[in-house]
Amino acid sequence: MKRLLTLVAALCLSSPLLAHDLTVGSLQFIHPHIPQPAASAKAAGGYLAIVNEGSEADKLIGVETDMAAKSEVHESKVDANGVGTMEPVPALDIPAGETVSLERGGYHIMLMGLTGTLTEGEMHKVTLIFEHAGRVEVEFMIDPPMAERMEGMDHSKMDGMQMDEGSN
Repeated sequence: MKRLLTLVAALCLSSPLLAHDLTVGSLQFIHPHIPQPAASAKAAGGYLAIVNEGSEADKLIGVETDMAAKSEVHESKVDANGVGTMEPVPALDIPAGETVSLERGGYHIMLMGLTGTLTEGEMHKVTLIFEHAGRVEVEFMIDPPMAERMEGMDHSKMDGMQMDEGSN
Protein backbone atom coordinates (compact mmCIF):
# COMPACT_ATOMS: atom_id res chain seq x y z
CA MET A 1 0.00 0.00 0.00
CA LYS A 2 2.83 2.39 0.89
CA ARG A 3 4.42 1.81 -2.53
CA LEU A 4 1.12 2.58 -4.24
CA LEU A 5 0.75 5.86 -2.33
CA THR A 6 4.35 6.80 -3.19
CA LEU A 7 3.69 6.07 -6.87
CA VAL A 8 0.47 8.12 -6.87
CA ALA A 9 2.24 11.05 -5.16
CA ALA A 10 5.09 10.91 -7.70
CA LEU A 11 2.66 10.90 -10.61
CA CYS A 12 0.75 13.86 -9.20
CA LEU A 13 3.90 15.88 -8.66
CA SER A 14 5.14 15.19 -12.17
CA SER A 15 1.85 16.05 -13.87
CA PRO A 16 1.88 18.87 -16.44
CA LEU A 17 -0.57 20.80 -14.27
CA LEU A 18 2.14 21.38 -11.68
CA ALA A 19 5.13 21.48 -14.01
CA HIS A 20 4.81 24.97 -15.43
CA ASP A 21 6.82 26.82 -12.78
CA LEU A 22 10.10 28.09 -14.18
CA THR A 23 13.45 29.41 -12.95
CA VAL A 24 15.65 31.54 -15.23
CA GLY A 25 18.80 32.96 -13.68
CA SER A 26 17.86 34.41 -10.32
CA LEU A 27 14.16 34.79 -11.19
CA GLN A 28 11.58 32.13 -10.38
CA PHE A 29 8.08 32.21 -11.89
CA ILE A 30 5.41 30.47 -9.80
CA HIS A 31 2.09 29.26 -11.23
CA PRO A 32 1.68 31.59 -14.22
CA HIS A 33 -2.03 31.30 -15.03
CA ILE A 34 -5.04 32.94 -16.61
CA PRO A 35 -8.54 32.13 -15.32
CA GLN A 36 -10.52 30.99 -18.36
CA PRO A 37 -12.54 33.97 -19.59
CA ALA A 38 -15.95 33.67 -21.24
CA ALA A 39 -15.75 32.60 -24.89
CA SER A 40 -16.89 36.09 -25.95
CA ALA A 41 -14.41 37.95 -23.72
CA LYS A 42 -12.15 40.52 -25.32
CA ALA A 43 -9.78 40.74 -22.34
CA ALA A 44 -8.27 38.54 -19.63
CA GLY A 45 -5.92 38.85 -16.67
CA GLY A 46 -2.70 36.92 -16.13
CA TYR A 47 -1.35 36.12 -12.68
CA LEU A 48 1.84 34.67 -11.17
CA ALA A 49 4.42 35.23 -8.46
CA ILE A 50 7.94 36.34 -9.38
CA VAL A 51 10.69 35.49 -6.89
CA ASN A 52 13.99 37.35 -7.20
CA GLU A 53 16.55 35.09 -5.53
CA GLY A 54 19.41 37.32 -6.69
CA SER A 55 21.33 40.09 -4.97
CA GLU A 56 20.23 42.80 -7.44
CA ALA A 57 16.78 44.23 -8.11
CA ASP A 58 15.20 43.91 -11.55
CA LYS A 59 12.18 45.48 -13.23
CA LEU A 60 9.43 43.97 -15.36
CA ILE A 61 9.26 46.51 -18.20
CA GLY A 62 7.13 44.78 -20.84
CA VAL A 63 4.92 41.87 -21.85
CA GLU A 64 4.41 40.29 -25.28
CA THR A 65 2.11 37.48 -26.42
CA ASP A 66 0.25 36.29 -29.51
CA MET A 67 -2.87 35.73 -27.36
CA ALA A 68 -3.83 39.38 -27.46
CA ALA A 69 -3.47 42.48 -29.61
CA LYS A 70 -2.07 44.34 -26.60
CA SER A 71 -0.55 43.18 -23.32
CA GLU A 72 0.59 45.32 -20.40
CA VAL A 73 1.29 45.20 -16.68
CA HIS A 74 -1.61 46.90 -14.87
CA GLU A 75 -2.42 47.80 -11.30
CA SER A 76 -5.92 47.70 -9.84
CA LYS A 77 -6.65 50.07 -6.96
CA VAL A 78 -9.66 51.14 -4.92
CA ASP A 79 -9.60 54.71 -3.62
CA ALA A 80 -10.95 56.01 -0.30
CA ASN A 81 -14.39 56.49 -1.92
CA GLY A 82 -14.53 52.86 -3.03
CA VAL A 83 -13.95 53.70 -6.69
CA GLY A 84 -11.89 51.08 -8.50
CA THR A 85 -9.38 51.95 -11.19
CA MET A 86 -6.98 49.99 -13.34
CA GLU A 87 -3.98 51.64 -14.94
CA PRO A 88 -0.93 50.51 -16.91
CA VAL A 89 2.35 50.38 -15.01
CA PRO A 90 5.46 51.30 -17.06
CA ALA A 91 7.74 49.17 -14.84
CA LEU A 92 7.20 46.82 -11.91
CA ASP A 93 10.05 46.59 -9.40
CA ILE A 94 11.20 43.08 -8.47
CA PRO A 95 13.40 43.73 -5.40
CA ALA A 96 16.34 41.44 -4.63
CA GLY A 97 15.44 38.65 -2.22
CA GLU A 98 11.70 39.31 -2.47
CA THR A 99 8.57 37.91 -4.10
CA VAL A 100 6.19 40.07 -6.11
CA SER A 101 2.71 38.63 -6.63
CA LEU A 102 0.63 39.56 -9.63
CA GLU A 103 -2.90 38.74 -8.50
CA ARG A 104 -6.53 39.84 -8.68
CA GLY A 105 -7.03 43.25 -7.12
CA GLY A 106 -3.41 44.34 -7.52
CA TYR A 107 -0.70 44.07 -10.14
CA HIS A 108 -1.54 41.75 -13.03
CA ILE A 109 -0.90 41.17 -16.71
CA MET A 110 -3.72 42.64 -18.78
CA LEU A 111 -4.40 40.95 -22.12
CA MET A 112 -6.58 43.15 -24.34
CA GLY A 113 -8.02 42.23 -27.72
CA LEU A 114 -7.84 38.46 -27.27
CA THR A 115 -7.03 36.79 -30.58
CA GLY A 116 -8.92 33.56 -29.82
CA THR A 117 -10.76 31.55 -27.22
CA LEU A 118 -8.76 30.49 -24.16
CA THR A 119 -9.71 27.00 -22.99
CA GLU A 120 -9.06 25.45 -19.59
CA GLY A 121 -5.93 23.27 -19.59
CA GLU A 122 -4.21 25.02 -22.51
CA MET A 123 -0.72 26.47 -22.17
CA HIS A 124 0.09 29.81 -23.85
CA LYS A 125 3.46 31.52 -24.23
CA VAL A 126 4.02 34.98 -22.80
CA THR A 127 7.32 36.83 -23.02
CA LEU A 128 8.11 38.87 -19.92
CA ILE A 129 10.70 41.58 -20.55
CA PHE A 130 12.99 42.57 -17.69
CA GLU A 131 15.44 45.44 -17.42
CA HIS A 132 18.33 43.12 -16.46
CA ALA A 133 17.20 39.53 -17.11
CA GLY A 134 16.00 40.45 -20.61
CA ARG A 135 13.33 38.46 -22.41
CA VAL A 136 11.97 35.42 -20.56
CA GLU A 137 9.42 33.13 -22.20
CA VAL A 138 6.92 31.77 -19.67
CA GLU A 139 4.00 29.41 -20.31
CA PHE A 140 0.72 30.48 -18.74
CA MET A 141 -1.84 27.79 -17.98
CA ILE A 142 -5.51 28.47 -18.58
CA ASP A 143 -7.10 27.66 -15.22
CA PRO A 144 -10.78 27.00 -14.51
CA PRO A 145 -12.98 30.10 -14.69
CA MET A 146 -13.10 32.18 -11.48
CA ALA A 147 -16.78 31.34 -10.88
CA GLU A 148 -16.04 27.62 -11.13
CA ARG A 149 -13.16 27.88 -8.66
CA MET A 150 -15.45 29.64 -6.18
CA GLU A 151 -18.19 26.98 -6.38
CA GLY A 152 -18.67 25.16 -3.13
CA MET A 153 -17.43 28.07 -1.03
CA ASP A 154 -19.68 29.19 1.81
CA HIS A 155 -20.29 32.78 0.71
CA SER A 156 -22.61 33.46 3.65
CA LYS A 157 -19.62 34.12 5.92
CA MET A 158 -17.33 36.08 3.62
CA ASP A 159 -15.51 38.91 5.41
CA GLY A 160 -17.64 38.29 8.51
CA MET A 161 -20.73 39.66 6.74
CA GLN A 162 -23.96 37.70 6.95
CA MET A 163 -25.83 37.44 3.66
CA ASP A 164 -29.55 36.93 3.23
CA GLU A 165 -30.50 33.28 3.02
CA GLY A 166 -30.65 32.05 -0.55
CA SER A 167 -28.39 34.82 -1.86
CA ASN A 168 -25.28 32.67 -2.10
